[in-house]
Amino acid sequence: MKKIGLYFGTFNPIHIGHLAIANHMAEHSDLDEIWMVVTPHNPFKKKSSLLDNHHRYEMVYRATESYPSLKPSDIEFKLPQPNYTVFTLAHLEELYPNDQFHLIMGEDNLKSFHKWKNYEVILENHNIYVYPRIAAGTVESQFNNHPKINKVNAPIMEISSTFIRKSISEGKNIRPLLATPVWEYIDQMNFYK
Repeated sequence: MKKIGLYFGTFNPIHIGHLAIANHMAEHSDLDEIWMVVTPHNPFKKKSSLLDNHHRYEMVYRATESYPSLKPSDIEFKLPQPNYTVFTLAHLEELYPNDQFHLIMGEDNLKSFHKWKNYEVILENHNIYVYPRIAAGTVESQFNNHPKINKVNAPIMEISSTFIRKSISEGKNIRPLLATPVWEYIDQMNFYK
């Protein structure tokens, strides 16, 4: 039985912060694999600057190719929209009954976790691995010292995809913030210009 951590994101684009956290989870927790789940479209985000699903998946695929424990996932592309994490988890459990699925989220998401659809069901059946973020707000007391919530001492990565897109549109060199195959794909496709 594999323990799989699900790391959701629009990955628009995937950057070295995402990779550092995913790799840290693979190397320094009890998770066997990290699936980078490319989310089709977050209802809370404006769609205009969001690249097509297949382009974002392609970048995640290229970014993770040389990391055996990190896998790209397009599982949510096939689910009806808008989709909720609780449905994705149920779908994965049906497809892979012999594996265990757990969530990876930033501390900023844990602060709003009590607003998620059926969050109690998620907590009942899955562990949550939380990496630190610098963000305002507080975590609900019910989630402090919760047996299913594991705080992982990952490096704090405050790199934003928004900043990367804006910098590219301004003609700035942001190559150090992207895995080389991702930078090459963005450059070749002329994205974010």
